[in-house]
Amino acid sequence: MATAAPIPSFLGTRRGKLTLALLCAIAFLDFVDASIVNIALPSIRRDLHFSVQSLVWVVGAYLLTYGGFMLLGGRAADLLGRRRVLVAGTVLLGVSSFIGGLAGTEGVLIGARLLQGVGAAMMLPAALSILTTTFKEGKDRHTAIGVWGGVGGLASAAGVLLGGVLTEGPGWRWVMFVNPLAAVLVLCGIFQLISGERRRAPLRNFDLVGAILVTGGMLLLVYALVTASTIGWGNARTIGAIAAALALLVGFVINELPPQPAGAAVDLSHQRARFLQHHPADRDRWLSRDVLLSHPPLAAEQVTNRRQHRAP
Repeated sequence: MATAAPIPSFLGTRRGKLTLALLCAIAFLDFVDASIVNIALPSIRRDLHFSVQSLVWVVGAYLLTYGGFMLLGGRAADLLGRRRVLVAGTVLLGVSSFIGGLAGTEGVLIGARLLQGVGAAMMLPAALSILTTTFKEGKDRHTAIGVWGGVGGLASAAGVLLGGVLTEGPGWRWVMFVNPLAAVLVLCGIFQLISGERRRAPLRNFDLVGAILVTGGMLLLVYALVTASTIGWGNARTIGAIAAALALLVGFVINELPPQPAGAAVDLSHQRARFLQHHPADRDRWLSRDVLLSHPPLAAEQVTNRRQHRAP
């Protein structure tokens, strides 16, 4: 009896390797921006006359919008198309980085860092969703996710080194100017290697209430974590922000429980069980160190792919 021919490995092809390299470059660009400015902070403070209290927001502003808009970025990819959102996020990251490099005041630089975080929050869930749908279930996908997660950990450490080299060399502004150059290269790769797609879901299915609750909750939570280092964990503002964040996130969970609104952001009643049912080999990998380095993007990837795991 004839057996079906095995499906060829896409990762084994030249295009597959280039696609994985591109997606890893996107992850590297997003993760490195969280730490690349650390060594440049003294120079930034001296040139732009930052106070000690406001200097924390050069790093914190990026983390605030990056963490706060991550799930919303994943939902946008679900509704509008992965490549479209990935391109928009890359452009936003490049443009905001260029503005940050030209900044003459602390307000402009912090604003640019806020926009950088929004761009990164659009890029990362879209890139991870592309990765999990491009590489088929099994060895290809496991290898791709392992490499992708490893790059995220490497980028966090490399950001400090690159920031020091750029600050001591051409100056701290090149910590920002390097991103537009990288964004142009990434955009070229996206248009060459990532196929376009039609909008994946009607906009009328967008769960506005859920999006507001989860985004507001994440923004407040990250804000509390960032400010607690300067004002203290026992400060009333820190406690209030954490309490408000938890209230919004609990409201989000309640909003997503059955009966769910059309286009709910996360299908809580089916998502986890169906993911583990259809991906038994991923149970241990779900808890692996490499994947845990980037677990917020994995949560966003579940959001953008839930229809693929739902029974017809």
